[in-house]
Order: sequence, then structure tokens, then C-alpha cells
Amino acid sequence: MKKRAYFNPVFFVSAIIVLILVIIGAVAPKTFGNVAGSLFDFTTTNFGWFYLIAVFIITLFLFGISISKYGKVRLGPPDSRPEFPFFTWIGMLFSAGFGISIVFWGVAEPMSHYFATPFDHLQAQTPEAAREAMGYSFFHWGISQWSVFAIVGLIIAYLQFRKNEKGLISIAIEPVVGKNKGVANTIDSLAVIATVMGVATSLGLGILQLNGGLNAVADVPNSMWVQIAIAGVMLVAYLLSSSTGLNKGIKWLSNLNLGLALLLLVFVFFAGPTVFILETLVLATGDYITNFIQYSLRLTPYEGGTWVQEWTIFYWAWAIAWSPFVGAFVARVSRGRTIREFVFGVLIVPPAIACLWIATFGGTALHSDLFNGTEIAEAVNEDVTVALFETFGVLPLTDILSLISILLIFTFLVTSADSATYILGSMTSKGSLNPALITKMIWGFLITAIAVVLLIAGGLEALQTASLTSALPFTIILLLMVVSFMKLIKKDFKGKK
Repeated sequence: MKKRAYFNPVFFVSAIIVLILVIIGAVAPKTFGNVAGSLFDFTTTNFGWFYLIAVFIITLFLFGISISKYGKVRLGPPDSRPEFPFFTWIGMLFSAGFGISIVFWGVAEPMSHYFATPFDHLQAQTPEAAREAMGYSFFHWGISQWSVFAIVGLIIAYLQFRKNEKGLISIAIEPVVGKNKGVANTIDSLAVIATVMGVATSLGLGILQLNGGLNAVADVPNSMWVQIAIAGVMLVAYLLSSSTGLNKGIKWLSNLNLGLALLLLVFVFFAGPTVFILETLVLATGDYITNFIQYSLRLTPYEGGTWVQEWTIFYWAWAIAWSPFVGAFVARVSRGRTIREFVFGVLIVPPAIACLWIATFGGTALHSDLFNGTEIAEAVNEDVTVALFETFGVLPLTDILSLISILLIFTFLVTSADSATYILGSMTSKGSLNPALITKMIWGFLITAIAVVLLIAGGLEALQTASLTSALPFTIILLLMVVSFMKLIKKDFKGKK
């Protein structure tokens, strides 16, 4: 039975729908992009307020549950202890959750806000614009985004390790919606489709960034054949890693990722404007804390404009669409931790690393533009993929830094793809903690094939936009998870102090 576990409706339905979407994206990328864009614009324009309030409620709930009497409850048997050491655990969270994204956006986002400010009354490319850019960047990569991953991870970990249930999205909301096979299969299929499309587009965009980095460092041409070669090497790497299991491949890669990221971070911190970086970190943290509620609930119904929709609401939609994948992986590596450890670990440590990264890399770029007359913001506005490499241009050992960054981007992509194949294998094997290798390999090949086909056809961004449309139904599911978790834990600990 175990060998046949992946032959279930969720596997076939999700695989067929993804295949159809990819064929459409490859054959008619422009039409597919227009339809996907219209759907995404409709959901974010009409339900942006819903995304903002939902993420705010989830964040408050997580902090509330962590400081309550339930904070001491372990995600596993009462005598269990964490499966992975703290450094490895954080490395896994960072790698699967958003490591590759923060490497990409750590310079690109603050420079984008510096070039085109979040507020109409604020003049661009001024010290005031730089301050606002950094504060908003901290907010976008802070606790709110991670709360979306944490709520999914918390309830799945509780079900898997405390109650020995299947770690599926459908099981997580059963206490609220009841048992219904059709509804369960639909929800789980939607989770798989969103995960496949999201991972495939991230892989494709990462391949483009790698090609751009190789072009900057070694004059490797930006071409389809180079990108196909990169995809092939990446496929071999993450299939090899996937075959070794969670305790070897992903664990080793996560430690490597965090080590390389810290090496880059420390070098740029000391080689760059160190005092400016420290002052930026402190000031932006203060701005983030001071403006947290305002930023969390900011909309512009009176003055109009699309900035909030294009940035905050887009980010929240991205996080919500990815929450089944990242949340399920966060759950899998968090066995044995208390709810309090889990919440503070997930909501504080990765965001703190992200803010330090943004202050260091983004701060270096801002300092260079403000005081040295460089034009990194203009370059980023022209091509967002060059942000990191443009910043290295104002630092010593530019080529070495670029090479380390290329290696870091590669290992982050491999880890993300490896994590995704594990989670997709689990999702399409009825929640198995040890999905069959063949299932993981099928998803590994499919993800790479989708990325390559859409790179060639030019439909990559359209697929990304289409995947974000799934955020609307998942927002409802996340709120149901909050109610579901409270029902579960109150029932399990009724009468206990």
C-alpha cells in the first residue's frame, strides 16, 4: 500500500491541472498573462482589505497563543525534544521560507522605494525617502509575512506530532468544516497546484538571476541554452539531495546556506559603511515598531494610487499562496518544540536576520547613492535583477563577493526545490512523513520542466501571477485554521491548567 500511496485523486487532479496551465502558458503566454493579470488585479483591488486584516489577525493570534497557558504545549509527545539543533532549524526555516527572496530583494526593495516612494507627498531620492524605504522594507520582511507561514506550520505540526494525524491542509480545518472527501481533495489539490506553480516560477526567476550573475562575473552570455544548462545542473543537484532524505540533504544544504549568507553579511557589514548600517538598523527598527499598526492596515481609498496594492498586498498574497508549502515544511522540521518556542523562533529569528540583511546590503547601497553620488537606484529601476551585483561594485573584492553570491543563490534554489519536492510528495501521498522517492522525483522533474518551458516561451511571470490568485481562497482557509486550532487545543486541554 505504501508504494501505491501517491496514486490518489489529489496527485492526478493537481498534476493534470498544472499540465494544462503550463501548456496554455507555453502556447499562448501573452493571453495567459493577460487573463492571469486581470484575475490577480480583481482579487487584490477588491479584497486587498481582506488580506491586510486577515494577516493582522493571524499575527495577533500567534503572539496571544504563545504567551497563553498553551505556550508550554509541545508539538509532539509531552516528553519530546527538538529534532534539529537550533542553528540547523533556523537554517531550514530560512532556506525553505525565503532565503532566495531576501538575497534578491535585500537591495532591490529599499532602492525601489527610495526611487519611487510609498507616499505621494514624499520626494524621491532624499534622506526622508531613504528612511521611509528602509522602514517599509523591514515591515514587508518582518513578522507579518512569517505569521502566515507560522499558522499553517503550527496546526500541521500539532496534528502530525501531537495527535498523529495526517499533515494535510484539509485535515487542519476539519474541526470547523467537518469531514467531506470532495471538499478535502479540492483543498489539498489547490494547495499542490499553488505550490507547484510558485516553486516553478521561483526556480525560473532564480535561473535568470544566476545567468545574470554569471554574465556580470565571467561574461557568460544571457541565453536560453545557458539557462537550460543551469536548470539541468540544478535538477541533478536537488534530486541527489532529495534521495538522501531530510536529515542529510536538506539539513546539510541549510547549514551551508546559512553559513554562506552569514559570511557575506559579516564581510559587507565591516567592508561597507558600518556605523551607517548600525544607525540604519536601529532607526528602521524603531520606525517599524512605531508604524506597525499603520503599515499593517494601510489602504488609500481617499487619495487613490496603487502602491499598497503593488507592494504590501502583493507580498501578503505571495505569502498566503505559498503558505501550504512553507508552512508544511516549517511544521516538518519543528517536531518537539513548544508552541512558545515555535512562534518566537519562526516570527522573530528569520525576520531579525532579514532586517539585518536589508540594513547591511540595502543600507550600503543607500549610503553610496546618498553620499557618493552613485546611481544604484536608477540601475535597479531599469533592471531589478542587478541590484545585488551593483552594490558589490562599490565594495572591495567585487568579483569574489559576486561568486559567493552566485553559489548562495544556487544552493538556496536547490534547497527550496528539494524542500518543495518533499512537501509535494507528502501532500500527494496522503500526508506521509516519508513520501516515496519516485513521487518526489516526479515532482522534481515536473517543476524543472515547467520552469524551462515557460522560460523559453516567456510565460514565467504569467504563471507567477496566476499562482497568486489562489491567495483569496487560502486567506479564508487560514482564518478557518485559527478557529480550528483553538477548538482542537481547548478540547485536548479542557480542565487542565
